[in-house]
Amino acid sequence: MKAVAAPAWYRDAIIYQLHVKTFADANGDGLGDFDGLIERLPYLSRLGVTCVWLLPFYVSPLRDDGYDVAHYERVDPRYGSLKSFSRFVDAAHAAGIRVIVDLVLNHTSDQHPWFQASRRAPAGSAKRNFYVWSATDTKYAGARVIFRDFESSNWTWDSTADAFYWHRFFHHQPDLNFDNPHVVRAMLKVVQFWLDRGVDGFRLDAAAHVFEREGTNCENLPETHAFLKRLRSDIDGRYRDRILLAEANQAGDARPYFGDGDECHMAFHFPLMPRLFLALEQERAAPIVDIIARTAEVPAGCQWALFLRNHDELTLSAVTADEREVLLNAYAPDPRMRLNKGIRRRLAPLMGNDRARLDLAHALLLALPGTPVLYYGDEIGMGDNVALGDREGLRTPMQWSDAANGGFSRAAQDRLVSPLIDDDEFGYPTVNVERQFRDEGSLLNRIVRLVAVRRRHAVFGRGTTEFLLTDNPRVLAFVRRCEDEAIVVVANLARTNQSVTLAWPEEVRHQPLVDLIGATAPSTLDADQQTELAPFACHWFCLEQVARRALAVATDGHAALS
Repeated sequence: MKAVAAPAWYRDAIIYQLHVKTFADANGDGLGDFDGLIERLPYLSRLGVTCVWLLPFYVSPLRDDGYDVAHYERVDPRYGSLKSFSRFVDAAHAAGIRVIVDLVLNHTSDQHPWFQASRRAPAGSAKRNFYVWSATDTKYAGARVIFRDFESSNWTWDSTADAFYWHRFFHHQPDLNFDNPHVVRAMLKVVQFWLDRGVDGFRLDAAAHVFEREGTNCENLPETHAFLKRLRSDIDGRYRDRILLAEANQAGDARPYFGDGDECHMAFHFPLMPRLFLALEQERAAPIVDIIARTAEVPAGCQWALFLRNHDELTLSAVTADEREVLLNAYAPDPRMRLNKGIRRRLAPLMGNDRARLDLAHALLLALPGTPVLYYGDEIGMGDNVALGDREGLRTPMQWSDAANGGFSRAAQDRLVSPLIDDDEFGYPTVNVERQFRDEGSLLNRIVRLVAVRRRHAVFGRGTTEFLLTDNPRVLAFVRRCEDEAIVVVANLARTNQSVTLAWPEEVRHQPLVDLIGATAPSTLDADQQTELAPFACHWFCLEQVARRALAVATDGHAALS
């Protein structure tokens, strides 16, 4: 079953990132599976999710949690089968939820048949050239070693091939050679395979690293963009309403990954994410205002993807050395919380489990320009486990209830894919979906309301953004505009009460306003009138008649998103 066509649907989407293996276990073997995910689709609908992003579920030795793919066109049998995957896609589409999947472009597992054939093939043959080989380990010296906590070089010796192979990440993940046309054709075939099974798009893992050139840092090369244009053209020529989302975690600008509107539809806004945390730590609006002011305009129809946390470490590659030091000291005081010069913690622990800060962070995520991406479990304030290796502490099982294993699985505890969080503060008996749905004031119910409001107002997904002048540096204020609608967002980034005088936009000045996510605002708000803000408060102010009209449309069942 195909999703209903909607022009640029991703601009209005609420994306929810999850790992099949840690979300819901239907067969009781201790690992999540597609049947379990199908059973939990009503939860995603209730949350307001319109698109699910699945982490890798392909056949894999799982040395890098599935990003070491051993077969691109097979579902790992631990999670189900192609049939159960198709049942999930059909069920998701029937619920109005689209599905995007990870496409691990840059590399495979060293267990992939392609690599096993490559290492045994003669030097210079087509099979050998599926990967990047060299007689020495001195080529491409300008490329950084990304996982310095684990790898000392981008080259590893292979005694079977009697040569070195290139890898930008772990040594067990050899890089594919995209200079080989056979590789390009093979990857286009993989793309077609999954699109034919109904997926609505791909998150392109490590998109910046797929080519290598001597004398460069082997990132963001012109050849990469030429390949992305070909990939986009191939998809557009065969399918409708499918998208590409680039993971291009660069210190500079990811704008080139949109091309002229002919490469990726979306790209993650990596530079914004750490500056949200910096703004909250320093209690200043400037880090957010400055980075968005420096963000390049994207081509018509394209969109940034915004996030607070995800399955990886909180990367700090896009901040200055001084900013990195501030963030590490504030958010990762324990060395075990640090990884690859980033921070391996979930959102709630990062926020000190401060409910007001969590509310503010989500209100900003859903109001700033871009499409929001929620990481599974953050909507209930799940914790992490820094005692687990690599980034596994961020990928523990979803906490559904206070039942055994948090309602994730009926398997014996020692068979679970990962230990559940069970400490006094974040453990599943205290932090779980069932408990929070019963509490009207819970974080989960707050996020459900925020998402519902956002979905009623197209301005958040498609509107322009203008920052407003304030007389208080601790207050962030901006207006989102789209056609005849304007919503003013005002946020106190401080731990204390703040007063602010705003330069209110003309279209809302002297008009009755409603706070869409709180109480009714004063009947008029003049430019010289002070607004009082509670600690970490955030308001979305809208003209009263516009708010009522949007609510009436949603109540009638004609919400902006299908």
